[in-house]
Amino acid sequence: MEGSNSIDNHSGALNSRIIGVQSILTVVVPVVALIGAILSGNRLFLDYMHVLPGALWTGIDLFMGLVIGRIMGQLDVKSRVEFIKRLVPYMLFLMPTLAAVTVTGGIYLAMNKGIFIITYPVIILAGVFVIILIIQGLGIFLPNEVRIFLEIQKPDPDYRKIARLGMINFKLSGLQGAFQIALIFIMANIATGNYYLHF
Repeated sequence: MEGSNSIDNHSGALNSRIIGVQSILTVVVPVVALIGAILSGNRLFLDYMHVLPGALWTGIDLFMGLVIGRIMGQLDVKSRVEFIKRLVPYMLFLMPTLAAVTVTGGIYLAMNKGIFIITYPVIILAGVFVIILIIQGLGIFLPNEVRIFLEIQKPDPDYRKIARLGMINFKLSGLQGAFQIALIFIMANIATGNYYLHF
C-alpha cells in the first residue's frame, strides 16, 4: 500500500510539471526565432530556421522509431509506462512545434527564393509528403499524446492503454522519419536547382 501511495504521489508531482516553464519555452523560442527570421528578411537566418528544426524533427523521429521503439518492445508494461510518462511532457509540445516551424520556414524560404511554383515537380512532391506528415501528426500522433496525457491525469490510470498508445507513437515515429528522409531528398534537389527531378 505504501509503495502504491508513493507511485501515486510521484505521478501527481509529475503531472504538475507537465505544463511548466520548460514546456512553454519549447514552443515559444522556436516560434519567436522563426518570426524573427521572417521579419528580418535575412535568407541565411530563414534557411537556418528551416534546416535546424527539420534536422531535429527528423533525427528525433528516427531515434524514437528505430532505437527507443525497439527497446520499449522488450520492456514490461510498467517500465514502458514509467518511461512514457516522462516522455509525454516533452513530445506533446516539442514535436508539433518543430514540425510547424520546419514547414512554415520552408514555405517562406521557397517564396523568398522565388521557387514556390506549384508546377514544379519538386514542390508538388514536397507538398504531398508534408500533407502525409501532417495527417499522421495531427490525426494519429498528437491525439495519442493527448490521450496519454489525459490518462496520466486520472487517479487510477490505465497503464496498458498508456503503453499501447505509446508504442503506436513509437512505430509512427519511424514511419514519419522515413517520409522525412524522402522529403530531405526533395529538398536536396531544390537546393541544387533540380526542380524537375532530372537525373
